[in-house]
Amino acid sequence: MEMIEAVTLILGVLLALLFIIPRFNKPSQSKTEALNSNTNNISKESRRYTKAEVSLHDKRTDCWVIIKDKVYDVTSYVEEHPGGDAILTHAGDDSTEGFYGPQHGTRVFDIIEDFCIGELEQ
Repeated sequence: MEMIEAVTLILGVLLALLFIIPRFNKPSQSKTEALNSNTNNISKESRRYTKAEVSLHDKRTDCWVIIKDKVYDVTSYVEEHPGGDAILTHAGDDSTEGFYGPQHGTRVFDIIEDFCIGELEQ
């Protein structure tokens, strides 16, 4: 019986290491890459889009939304959206009201900035 418990313990530890070690082996971003990344975000956010341009991106495979006069390309997030297809309700249009609804936790306010591609032209 002790042999089975020992084998189970060893297998458990090995399995845990398979999940933990890859998190520590990710290469860190160099200062140059971080600077370039920040520069890219600045140039992306300074891009301006008309409401007509945004309206062309109204599909599951090409989904942009407007939130508080900023434009977000959320295409890569559509399939992960916890609310399912609700994210498509205002695809290609202003989604400010839905975004600030009670269904969203505070984490969403941090996540959304990763998808910002510019500002809405007034």
